[in-house]
Amino acid sequence: MTGITENPCGTILAFDFGKKRIGVAIGDSMLQLAHPLVTIDNTVTEQCFAAIAKLIEAWQPVLLVVGLPTHDDGREHELTRLCRRFARRLTGRFGLEIVLIDERYTSITASVALKELGVRGKKQKPMLDQMAAQQILQSFFDDNHAVT
Repeated sequence: MTGITENPCGTILAFDFGKKRIGVAIGDSMLQLAHPLVTIDNTVTEQCFAAIAKLIEAWQPVLLVVGLPTHDDGREHELTRLCRRFARRLTGRFGLEIVLIDERYTSITASVALKELGVRGKKQKPMLDQMAAQQILQSFFDDNHAVT
């Protein structure tokens, strides 16, 4: 889980990890555009990873990007540790390279984007995590900065 050594060509999946839900976005390394894909329930680990396995089988990604949550000042917290564990599990189960991306403020900016589209309050819940994943992946495309 380090910075990528070369630019992979193909589909990339990105994840916005949360204890209850994981947002997933998809993009192509050539187009460098991210799109929200789906939100996965993360309350039952095996069901969560089964859903991820189906996505990986269907989309055949060349790389996985995982948003790494931290405090505003960059300090790590409990969710940071859980997210790193999630990323290690992805590597172990699927054998794909993982890149960790700073995800500070992605949920806030995703919420603002949804409000601009007229989606407010509880109606945002099903889409918020996948929109945050989209922002994580777009950040990867725009900056290609990974954290370790």
